Amino acid sequence: MATKSSSKTAKKSAAKRVEPISSSRLQEFFIDSLKDIYWAEKHLTKALPKMQKAATTAQLQEAIEMHLGQTMDHVTRLEQVFEIVGEKPVAKKCDAMEGLTKEADSIVEETEDGTMTRDAAIILAAQKVEHYEIATYGGLVQYATLLGYDDAATILQSTLDEEKETDESLTKIAENDINWQAEQEMDDEKEK
Repeated sequence: MATKSSSKTAKKSAAKRVEPISSSRLQEFFIDSLKDIYWAEKHLTKALPKMQKAATTAQLQEAIEMHLGQTMDHVTRLEQVFEIVGEKPVAKKCDAMEGLTKEADSIVEETEDGTMTRDAAIILAAQKVEHYEIATYGGLVQYATLLGYDDAATILQSTLDEEKETDESLTKIAENDINWQAEQEMDDEKEK
């Protein structure tokens, strides 16, 4: 099986195709799930700029921009995982991500431009996306490990870690003032 090697060698072997332990139903589900999250990540590269443009605060705009860069990296990493498992990178429409991004679009339409309420809502929408990604990558790491794709599991774990960090970052942004300011906006409206 695998031998210990330097990090340079490990990076080179990440693109090396590995035969699955078996051709099980789990193997098929793993590949299908990769196709699903591949579509989702590619879709996010189009959806995140809309959210960024709609955001009010520079802090949220910068966080979304950073996540967009990571999302592009996630697409590349998934292509590496496809190579490892001997599959062509093919996207399969992800109904969940499509629904989450449609909801984000609706949130933007239903909130007033330039308000903290809009930013609070965008953060919530973005965190729903993050939680979906965290759940998906968490499962994919486990499947890759079980199926003997250790290099793929390492790549997927890197993405999972970044998704968790993004979720935590969004929470901090919301808690640092945006949610409080949004609550004050509601009070102002009641007074009118």
